[in-house]
Amino acid sequence: MKTGIVFSSSYLHHQQSETHPERVERLSYTMDQFIEEGIFDLPEIVLIPPKKATRSEVLSVHTDKYLSFLEEASVTGGMIDIDTRIPPGLIGDALIAAGGAISGADAVLNQDVRNVFVLCRPPGHHAGPDRGAGFCYLNNAAIAVRHLQRRGMRRIMILDWDAHHGNGTQEIFYRDPSVLFLSVHQYPFYPGSGQIDEIGKDEGAGYSVNMPVHAGSSDQVYSYLLGEIILPLAENFQPDCIVISAGQDNHFTDPLTGLALTARGYAGLMHEMTILADTICFGRLVVILEGGYSVEGGLPYTNLGIIAALAGLDLSSIREPEILHDLLNRSISEMAMPGAIRMAADLKKTLRPYWNCFG
Repeated sequence: MKTGIVFSSSYLHHQQSETHPERVERLSYTMDQFIEEGIFDLPEIVLIPPKKATRSEVLSVHTDKYLSFLEEASVTGGMIDIDTRIPPGLIGDALIAAGGAISGADAVLNQDVRNVFVLCRPPGHHAGPDRGAGFCYLNNAAIAVRHLQRRGMRRIMILDWDAHHGNGTQEIFYRDPSVLFLSVHQYPFYPGSGQIDEIGKDEGAGYSVNMPVHAGSSDQVYSYLLGEIILPLAENFQPDCIVISAGQDNHFTDPLTGLALTARGYAGLMHEMTILADTICFGRLVVILEGGYSVEGGLPYTNLGIIAALAGLDLSSIREPEILHDLLNRSISEMAMPGAIRMAADLKKTLRPYWNCFG
């Protein structure tokens, strides 16, 4: 089966300002890279147009009061916070981003594609039920999850590997045992949440799993956490579908963060996730773009590595930007790997009452 890419020129409309980190070039440079590499000419790839999310689809996650606020502020412009302004016309851009996540989910469930990469913007994982934040307005991943569940998928696993904690997604599913939310993120860092004792509440206790890592954490740290925490939980939970909030701001060239992943490291992680999905949920894997702000450096390369892994292409030729001294400087942190090992051990103890895999 093929790998889908959800994209539309509509994803190049949203703009807070020409210098804002979350700007048009985040995707335009990626699309230039895809065209240069001939991605859309490959028989393994199919382009999927996004639809607009309906009001009822958005209200499966967000409150009517918040959605009405976005609709009204989109007429003349408004503001959520200093980093998250509402330009005129925002609601249309946000609805087609959320709708793209739904379109990707439908393509996977309908078996039109094996898996899908939704290249949408604006991103969504900081958006909670009744507010936006951190460049996010509607929670694209959460809206896709609720759509998947309406279509019969009972258990969904979300892996959020954005450098920033997916606080909005966690809040939405914090009491919900039908959704296993896992987040690997730099800590301490914006938005300040995501410690290992944030495990969910009530029936959802044990279903929020946070893996805070030190600045300087590299491919090795993420591979370790994949083997020690993520894969055992996935095999224990047995989801019907996996959704990845794929923020590429962990790359060593990203200007807003302090992590040290490489494009090849991203490709390796995604390759392992495709194997996992094939093993436990018939390959159902929906990948949704979140952050990533090295618009001319790391982002096009990491997105290329991810789509290559999803499509089962040769990963040996995945390249890096020619700024490798940045990688060396970021990777020097002596706390990163020992800190990850200690954190994983403490996290297993915290989760042991809820999961047999840590028993």
